[in-house]
Amino acid sequence: MVEEASDDQSSNKSSTGLERKRVCIFCQKKISPSYTDLATLKRFMTERAKILGRGRSGVCSKHQRAVAKNIKYARHLSLLPFVPQV
Repeated sequence: MVEEASDDQSSNKSSTGLERKRVCIFCQKKISPSYTDLATLKRFMTERAKILGRGRSGVCSKHQRAVAKNIKYARHLSLLPFVPQV
């Protein structure tokens, strides 16, 4: 019975350790984020109009800073909402 439990635990460890590394979509397509591309910027926002973090969005640190800056710029130009739509 103990051996069966150890087999289950080892199989769980191997299945969770096989995650693929995320590739930044901006690096992959060799483009940079723009405040005019609203469809792309909305991918990096939650339903509550918050900017997603780098771990959730899957972009590199260089492009994460650019995404955040462009989202904020688009908000000031009234292209994106500061608060969610009700």
